[in-house]
Amino acid sequence: MKRIVLIIAMLMFVAAGADAQGFLKKIGKAVKDKTQDKTEETVDKAVDKVFDGIGGLLGGKKNKDKDSDDEDNDDVDAPSAGKAKPGTWTCPNPECGHTGNTGKFCDDCGTKRPDNAPLSADAQKSDFVPGEIAIFEDRLAGEQVGEFPSKWDLVRGYAEVGRIGGETAIAMSKDDSWISPLMKDGSRNYLGDVFTIEYDMLFDDTEKNGAPSIELDIMHESQSRDNELFTITYWLGGDIHTFNCDYCLSSEPSYNHTEGKSSSEAGTFNDGRWHHYALSFNKRAIKFYVDGRRVINVPNAKPGAGWVTLFAQGGSKDVYVKNFRIGKGAVELYDRNATDKSEVEKAIAESGKFVTNNILFVSGKADLKPESMEEIKKVADYMKKNPSARFEVQGHCDNQGSDKVNDPLSQQRAEAVVKALEGMGVDSFNLRAVGKGSHEPVADNSTEAGRAKNRRVEFIKK
Repeated sequence: MKRIVLIIAMLMFVAAGADAQGFLKKIGKAVKDKTQDKTEETVDKAVDKVFDGIGGLLGGKKNKDKDSDDEDNDDVDAPSAGKAKPGTWTCPNPECGHTGNTGKFCDDCGTKRPDNAPLSADAQKSDFVPGEIAIFEDRLAGEQVGEFPSKWDLVRGYAEVGRIGGETAIAMSKDDSWISPLMKDGSRNYLGDVFTIEYDMLFDDTEKNGAPSIELDIMHESQSRDNELFTITYWLGGDIHTFNCDYCLSSEPSYNHTEGKSSSEAGTFNDGRWHHYALSFNKRAIKFYVDGRRVINVPNAKPGAGWVTLFAQGGSKDVYVKNFRIGKGAVELYDRNATDKSEVEKAIAESGKFVTNNILFVSGKADLKPESMEEIKKVADYMKKNPSARFEVQGHCDNQGSDKVNDPLSQQRAEAVVKALEGMGVDSFNLRAVGKGSHEPVADNSTEAGRAKNRRVEFIKK
C-alpha cells in the first residue's frame, strides 16, 4: 500500500499543470484496475502500466533503461507474441498466455505445465517430489539449546541443539559427529525400497580455511552399524564442491565412485547460508538434489535400505542441520530404462513360463472378467515384442466339481484367453490352448487359499 500511495502522490504532482480532474480519473481507474492482485510482482507490473498511461496522456515517451535488472519489464528484450525460447513453454490459460516458463507451473498465474510441453534442461533436473507419508520428521520445535536433539540417537561423536542466525538447528561437531533418527519402536529397518530424505544444511567456509567431509549414509537393513548400503559424500572445500555416491552398484560389492557436479554447475554451498538437500530412492534408482537441482543420478543401485545416518568430520567450524524429513514415496521410476524387464520377461527368463492367478472368470463359466484384461495385456505386450515366441496357454481349476465339468471348462477358459490375446494383435499361430482341469495342483485343495492358487493360467514357452 505504501508503494501505491507514493505513486498516487507522484501522479498528482505530474498532473498539477494539466486537466487535473480528468487526468486523475483516468489514472485512478488504471491504478485501481491494476492493484487487485496482492502480490508484489503484480503491483510492480501495475506501476509500469500506470507510467505507460502517463506517457500516452502527456504525449511523452516511456524511458527504457536497457541496463535495467527489472525482469518484469515486458517491453525490454521481450520475445515476440506467441513465441518462446527453446526448452520453455507457453501458459495454456487463455487469461494468461505467459511465455518463457521453465518450471512445472506458470510463472505468472500458477497454471500447471501441459504434459506435452517441453522442459528446460534445468527443469528436467529439478524433478524431485517429496514422499507423501512422513516416516520421520524433526522441525526442532521446543528443543532446548545445548541439549542433545530429542528425536535423534548418537552413533558416535557429539551433537547438540544450537542457534545460528536466529535459527534453531542441530549443531554437528566439526571434530566428529555421527547421528541417526530415533524411531519410537527402536527399529533400524524403516526405509523400505521407495523413500525420500530432505534436510536443510548450513556450513560457513567463506574464509576457505577448512571444510568437513559430510555424509548422508543409507545403512543396510541388516542393522549393522558398519554396513553402509550406499553413501552420498560431499566435500565443500574451497571453490570446488563435489558430490559423490559411494558403494552403490550391485556389480561392485565393495566400492563404487560416481562423480557429482562441481560448484561451477550446481552452486556454492559453503557460503554460510541455508541450502536444501534431498535424496530420492525408488527400488533401484538413486537421485540426489541440492537446492532443487539434481546433481547425482544412479539408475541401478543395490536394494536393501534399512536406516539412515548423518555424518560430519573435520573442518574449521560446526555443520548445522534443520528440517530433516523422511517420506514414503519417491520420484517416479524411469520405466524406459533398457535394463528394466517386464514381469513376464523376468518370469520367462527365470523359469520359461509365466504363471498368474489374476486372470479371472465368471463362476462356472469361461467368460473373462474385465479386470483380467490388464494381466492378459502383459502377455500380449511380451509376445508382440518377441514375435517368434510361442506359448501353450494352460487353464487350471481347483478340485471343486467333477472332472466331467472341470476338464472341458478349463479348456474353454484357455481358449478364451487365446481369443483375448488374438484380439490384442497376437498371432494365433503362436498360441495353443490346453485345458488341464484339476489334475496338476500346486497347492492344497483342502483350504480356500490353496484352491485359489490352483485356479490359475500358465503360459508355457515352447
